Amino acid sequence: MKKISVNEVGPRDGLQNIDIILNVDKRFQLIQSLEKAGINSLEVGSFVSPKAVPAMDNTDTLLEKLANSKSDYSVLIPNTYGYKQAKDNKVKEVCLVLCATESMNKENINKSIDETILEFKEIINMAKKDKIRTKIYISVAFECPYEGIVSSEYVYDLTKEFLSYGINEVVIADTIGAGKPDQVKKLFRRLVKDFGASNFSAHFHDTRLLALSNVKAAIGEGITKFDSCIAGLGGCPFAPGASGNLATEDLVSMLHKEGYETGINEEMLRNSAKLAAQLTN
Repeated sequence: MKKISVNEVGPRDGLQNIDIILNVDKRFQLIQSLEKAGINSLEVGSFVSPKAVPAMDNTDTLLEKLANSKSDYSVLIPNTYGYKQAKDNKVKEVCLVLCATESMNKENINKSIDETILEFKEIINMAKKDKIRTKIYISVAFECPYEGIVSSEYVYDLTKEFLSYGINEVVIADTIGAGKPDQVKKLFRRLVKDFGASNFSAHFHDTRLLALSNVKAAIGEGITKFDSCIAGLGGCPFAPGASGNLATEDLVSMLHKEGYETGINEEMLRNSAKLAAQLTN
C-alpha cells in the first residue's frame, strides 16, 4: 500500500489569520491532540514580527514545551533575523515563502522577488552549515489576487533556481485556491520529470472546492506529500480571498478511501478538528 505523508500546518497557517489569538498552552494542546491522532510532521509557528502576525508571538516558548517530542517540527521564517531565532531555538527545519508575483511578494514580506532570492540563498547556505533542513513555498503558484494567472514557466524557473542552491524541498502552493487539476498535473509532470518527485510537496486551498481534486492530480504525477490544516482553518492574511486551507480530516478520509496509508487515526483526527473548532470558536 502506497504511503502518503501529511504535513499539518494548522498550528501556524491555520491560526495566523483568525480573530481569536490562542495562548501557548492552547497551541500546545492542539499540537498534542494532532500528534495523538498519528500526525508526526507539523508546522508549529513562525518567527515573524508579532506586530505583523500577533498569533505567532511566543513561538520560542511553544518550542520549549515541545522539546521532548519525537515529531518533525518546522517553523516559518521571513528573513535572516527569523533564521537566527529559529537556530537559537534548535529548530530542525525552516520554511521560506517566496511569492511568484512582485505584488504579492511586496504585500507578504515587503521585498522584491530579487531581494528575497538573495536573502534566501544566504539562509540556505547558513542552514546547510548548521545542518538545518530548508523548504521553500512557491506561493501563488497558479494565480495571484493582484496579478491574475501566474506563468508555470516562471514557477518552473524559480524551482530550478532554488534546487540549484541546495534547498531540501519545494512546496508548490496554491495560496488562493485558484489552481485547477489540469494545471496541477501539467506543472508537476514537468517538475517530477526533470527533478524527481521526492523534492516536492503541495499546499492547496479549498476556496473553489478543488483542493481534493488537485491532490489526486498531484498524486497521479508521483507527489506523495501534502500540507493540510485541521478543520480547514486559516488562509493568508496578505492574500484577499484566500479562504481556508484543505482540511486535514477531509484529506485523510479521501486518502484512506482511495487505498493510501497515512498512519493517521481518523476518529482521533475528528476529535482534533472538534478541539480546533472549540479553541477558535
